[in-house]
Amino acid sequence: MITTGRRLRTLLAAGAMASAAALVLAGCGARTDDAASSEAPAAAESCVDTSGDTVKLGFLNSLTGGMAISETTVSNVLHMAADEINADGGILGKQIEYIQEDGATDWPTFAEKTEKLLTQDCVAAIFGGWTSSSRKAVKPVVEEYNGLFFYPVQYEGLESSPNIYYTGATTNQQIIPAMDYLASQGVKTLFLAGSDYVFPRTANAIIKLYAEELGIEIVGEEYVPLDRDDWTTQVAKIVEADPDYIFNTINGSSNVGFIKAYYDAGLTPEETPIISVSIAEEEAPAMGHEVTGNYASWNYFQSLDTPNNPAFIEAWQAYPGSSGVTSDPMEAAYISLYLYKALVEAAGSFDVDAINQAALDNEITVDAPEGVVTLNGENHHISKPGHIGRINADNQFDIVWASDGFIEPDPYLEQYSWFPEDVRNALVAAAG
Repeated sequence: MITTGRRLRTLLAAGAMASAAALVLAGCGARTDDAASSEAPAAAESCVDTSGDTVKLGFLNSLTGGMAISETTVSNVLHMAADEINADGGILGKQIEYIQEDGATDWPTFAEKTEKLLTQDCVAAIFGGWTSSSRKAVKPVVEEYNGLFFYPVQYEGLESSPNIYYTGATTNQQIIPAMDYLASQGVKTLFLAGSDYVFPRTANAIIKLYAEELGIEIVGEEYVPLDRDDWTTQVAKIVEADPDYIFNTINGSSNVGFIKAYYDAGLTPEETPIISVSIAEEEAPAMGHEVTGNYASWNYFQSLDTPNNPAFIEAWQAYPGSSGVTSDPMEAAYISLYLYKALVEAAGSFDVDAINQAALDNEITVDAPEGVVTLNGENHHISKPGHIGRINADNQFDIVWASDGFIEPDPYLEQYSWFPEDVRNALVAAAG
């Protein structure tokens, strides 16, 4: 993944985005329709066996390393969803037998564990991941073996695959609503702070383009690797730039170091608020400092008033090992298992090709805690509501903005005139 990081840093440098399209290899980061038309080698034969009373599924989450602060809960809620589905009769009458693996916040490990789950454990599908780097590591493996991967976290978009279903937000369902909210609040200057990997760099490239469209000036941009927590130098630059808001695309435990440096430097939510896309109900109290008054853009909050949310919260709080609070990524992970169940039942089969065909031929919905979500069978993303929340003293979020209905997924931002095709192609290739 180091190569990807270097390539992104080169291609996303100031002034280089538009011309970068001519410098990248054709075919990198191909879309679903591009992949279908290429002469890719045939996928390895599946060893999945559903002739008995069970179906094996793989759960792949970072239970150790810097991302464990977020991914442990995702793992646990997948267990809860599996237990619920089993208690309700399983999938096509078969009980879920899940195999848990630790991605260890290490992208080669995610690839190795994916191959093990598909070729040795013979799972019918894999659920998990968090960072885009983990997803990028899994993607070529599930495509090679024609497996299925269900990815539960918001990400930078610019991707689709016949072997991945995305239940977290794509860019137009989280990043763009956040920018629209900032513009509605009269924000004129913005500082970008992110972890140094695929998602923050690609998301910030998109933010910069949309900021220009909105008349918002980007007054600084800083990155720190996921495995480093010292933000002192970078926050000093934020103080000097004096932005109206900070747009935070930091992930994992590195957020703790960022928040510490933020307060140590004398910054406050009253004068320089943060809007985050990776700090949710579970992360907020783990920051080591009260974060009341800062903001986050998500599609689900525990405070959301929907018919199914109270029962979901109650079930989660009663589940062994529960963190006690719900959040967007864990809710999206919960959805992912029910989406798989709906797909299998629509197909009448655990076969990957049959499932993908069922996604195209049927309207697949899940009555989720965030509301009734609908699958787009072509790009494998789901519709989602947009929400902006302000952190209160209980580390919950008071919703201050909500979208007018559900937002249809547009992972390639094809409906936005300010996102030119040459830049889109360059970013797709750069992300890999």
